[in-house]
Amino acid sequence: MQRRDFITFLHGAVLAFVVAATFAAPVAAQSGEPIKIGYGVALTGGLAPNGKSALLAQKIWEEDTNAKGGLLGRSVKLIYYDDQTNPAAIPGIYTKLLDVDQVDLIIGGYGTTMVAAAMPIAMQRKKVFIGLFATALNGEFNYPNYFSMIPTGPDPKPSYTKGFFELAMRQNPKPQTVAILAADTGHGLYACEGARENAKAIGLSVVYDRRYPAATTDLAPAVRAIAQTNPDLVIVCSYPPDSVGMVRAVSKIGFKPKMIGGAMVGLQSTATKTELGPLLNGWTNFDFWLPVPKMQGAGAHELMKKYQARASVESVDALGYYMAPWSYAQLQVLQQAIVATESLDDAKLGDYIRNHNFKTVVGDVRFGADGELTQSRLLQVQFQNIKSNDLAQFKDISTQIVVWPAEYESGNLIYPYEKAK
Repeated sequence: MQRRDFITFLHGAVLAFVVAATFAAPVAAQSGEPIKIGYGVALTGGLAPNGKSALLAQKIWEEDTNAKGGLLGRSVKLIYYDDQTNPAAIPGIYTKLLDVDQVDLIIGGYGTTMVAAAMPIAMQRKKVFIGLFATALNGEFNYPNYFSMIPTGPDPKPSYTKGFFELAMRQNPKPQTVAILAADTGHGLYACEGARENAKAIGLSVVYDRRYPAATTDLAPAVRAIAQTNPDLVIVCSYPPDSVGMVRAVSKIGFKPKMIGGAMVGLQSTATKTELGPLLNGWTNFDFWLPVPKMQGAGAHELMKKYQARASVESVDALGYYMAPWSYAQLQVLQQAIVATESLDDAKLGDYIRNHNFKTVVGDVRFGADGELTQSRLLQVQFQNIKSNDLAQFKDISTQIVVWPAEYESGNLIYPYEKAK
């Protein structure tokens, strides 16, 4: 080969290599399987309204993350199955996720009993596990790689009713007696245990303390029994279907304690609010997030705007105040740990999550003992001035007054309860 021909050949080969490398580099950056994150979520059954709301927020996180290039140079993919609000379905779901779908990571679904049912598998497989709205779970399991995405803080059981009791004891005259009614499973048991602790600490006399089967929706007999004890305060520790039943029973019977509510799951749901409408006036109950200024972390406004624009199309909770911010933040914690460690190794991720702060749409969070958040951010909210069953009045949170704690207050408690009716 002559020199000129060789140089021409060499130039051509170099050019071909450069062109190939130019086109191959982006392909390599995008190559490989997506990072798969698996979990069960309630899409049917009693917890479905909140489960569906959580899922939409998690889908938005998936889209937001992929739009920014994914994680570790790979896209992310959520793989989820309907747990049907049935703890018995959970072991099969997580076994399938790990053995068949071969997900890289798992997270907890929504609710105490659902997350509890998955814990043995997470522990056996040594997986980092971030639960969503599971109350005081790790006191039983003591698993170091479990983290609880719930704003109940380091002492979760009493936290649901702490603010309720503090508000009550500011009144004049102070209440003397309390009745406690609870669903006999999961959240109901934990929250009523905490209510007993709070009542004892402030010297209230417990005049009624009963449980009911979790499937109960006709609470009229229980309300009549409570009314016979004439308590000043009534704490209810319930799940969505029975929460609705309780509000209706109290209205039907005309029962009027000085304060009522406390630890009822379901009253945070937009569908429940619009269903019950003015029947909610005067009820004081916990909530996890409302769009008051001091609760909006970076990106919260953008998340809620995206969520609410899609909610009606996807037939989920129209406002999403209760589930969306914390569900999105659940995945933000995992995301930031992956980025910081440059790893999907569960042990490394667990070590990182235990020892670092995370910036999320609900603000800065940090995990402490038992994987609980180091700071409680639980609210007590009183429903006031609800005139109808119209959705718009719940988007304007003037009907949902944050009455505790002081740093988030948006108005004053109306006491006794019947004055708000």
